[in-house]
Amino acid sequence: MNTKFYKYQGTGNDFVMIDNRNLHFPKDDIAFIKQLCDRRFGIGADGLILLNPSTTYDFTMVYYNADGNEGTMCGNGGRCLVAFAHDLGMIEEKTTFDAVDGLHHANIIDGIVDLQMVDVTEIHLENNYAFLDTGSPHHVELVENIGAFDVYKQGKRIRNGAPYFEEGTNVNFAENTGDGSFRVRTYERGVENETLACGTGATAVAIAMYVQKKTDKKSIKLQVEGGNLEVSFEEKDNCFTEVFLKGPATYVFEGNYKK
Repeated sequence: MNTKFYKYQGTGNDFVMIDNRNLHFPKDDIAFIKQLCDRRFGIGADGLILLNPSTTYDFTMVYYNADGNEGTMCGNGGRCLVAFAHDLGMIEEKTTFDAVDGLHHANIIDGIVDLQMVDVTEIHLENNYAFLDTGSPHHVELVENIGAFDVYKQGKRIRNGAPYFEEGTNVNFAENTGDGSFRVRTYERGVENETLACGTGATAVAIAMYVQKKTDKKSIKLQVEGGNLEVSFEEKDNCFTEVFLKGPATYVFEGNYKK
């Protein structure tokens, strides 16, 4: 079996893309998806994304973690999928697509994708962290000297610890870099390691920092390991709407994978 694939990345978050409008891909083959994402024995990626047909909107996004299991929403993956659909000639500058967490609107101009994320209405605050769901669950914690911080060790500890346990959570560490900007490093469940970027994580950090009064800006710049993202939103009574994740989404290469 030959599988035509495309590789895209958004601030270092990389994905195997499959044009699955004819629904040919073996979506239930966890081992095959894991193999495609393997960085030593496969193509190599943080996840795999199917561009599926939609009867109502431009397309449907189906996202799989690198472990082969279907995942929750991936913000950078969604931005890369918009770039993929644009390169396939399916859309021009604007699109609406559906994903596991609902509808998403997006714009793409000169390789920069501005993706609307879900509204956020519940934020759980503790003394040293915040927890919120931005399409995927995220623990957000402020740290010092983030460049030397052991993201893998501490992220793995928190990922399945109390109060998250079996379901687990993504874990974000952030440091204020001044003037409404933050540096972010993320441990992603499903990848089970630090990734160069996480879109839903960057979104969670921006909202958590605003709620915790670490910034009063509603357009926040996030420096991730793979580049720079921007998150903007509107807020009223701790309800966050018009949440947008903005950044580059780039074609890397394409090929055929023979199983």
